[in-house]
Amino acid sequence: MTTRTAPGPAARTAKTTEAGRPAATTPRDRVRAWAARQYWPAFLYLAPAAVFYVLFVLRPLGQTAWVSLFHWDGITLGRWAGLDNYTALFTDGRILAAMGHSLVFVVFYAFFPVAIGLALAGLMSRIKVRGLSFFRAVLFLPQILATVVVAVSWRWVYDIDGPLNAILRAVGLGSFARAWLGDYSTALPSVGLVGTWVMFGLCMVLFLAGVQKIPVELYESARLDGCGPIREFFTVTLPALRGECAVALVLTVTYALRNFDLVWNTTAGGPGSSTTVPSVFIYQGAFLTREVGAASAISICLTAVVLVVTAVIMRLVRGKES
Repeated sequence: MTTRTAPGPAARTAKTTEAGRPAATTPRDRVRAWAARQYWPAFLYLAPAAVFYVLFVLRPLGQTAWVSLFHWDGITLGRWAGLDNYTALFTDGRILAAMGHSLVFVVFYAFFPVAIGLALAGLMSRIKVRGLSFFRAVLFLPQILATVVVAVSWRWVYDIDGPLNAILRAVGLGSFARAWLGDYSTALPSVGLVGTWVMFGLCMVLFLAGVQKIPVELYESARLDGCGPIREFFTVTLPALRGECAVALVLTVTYALRNFDLVWNTTAGGPGSSTTVPSVFIYQGAFLTREVGAASAISICLTAVVLVVTAVIMRLVRGKES
């Protein structure tokens, strides 16, 4: 008759991992195991970018959050305000209206460019056109132009004596001619269309790069199944471009929400306040009216909105992928 003895302390601690190596059971063993994996070279490579990010992104963001808790003109000693700046922010109808204008810009700066970019990518991937690289470069050109150049050019186009009104008068539609950026009813969509013109080239290039990685066999199978161009686009091209759509939406929505230079150099928020956006109030509060604390509060809230919108977009895309 055999007896079974309990394992000793050495046997109890001699656990092994799935790879056959001894498992770390004490904090010291865990540190040694972590060091053995040789993660430290990766951290050394990331350290310069991390230091730069902390110094020039996180640190200024923290300082802005701290300043937002004070009444401060940027020169004299600030007075503690607590959450008063945030309370005033959410009760100020002008700020809420400006956020509504930003949501309108999201349609022009994000959804329209993504839709146009998808259409052009699907068209260019299906139709062989001579000089396709030239057309891609021309359509992408607005993205690399300085925003001030774009704003000044479109101000001339929209002028009462500009090319747009001249074309309308030439085709017998002179009754529609107006100062597009000076009219309360047309200033906001006019600036929005400029954003569409600027951003759709970026979306098109992203989608064209994504189309090139789609296997040709998928298109051949769809055509053998009798899919036409539209059905082929929605069943093959669009699902394969989900990741590129996420990147395009994050870039364009972020640009729409933080847009300042295009609005300021075309309308300066006017006429009246019909094209004001939160970034215009940030600029005016920080440099014109010297309400730095209130401007900082708007900056923090705008940053939070951008982060939340970006997280929602990425969450939706990852949810569909899974």
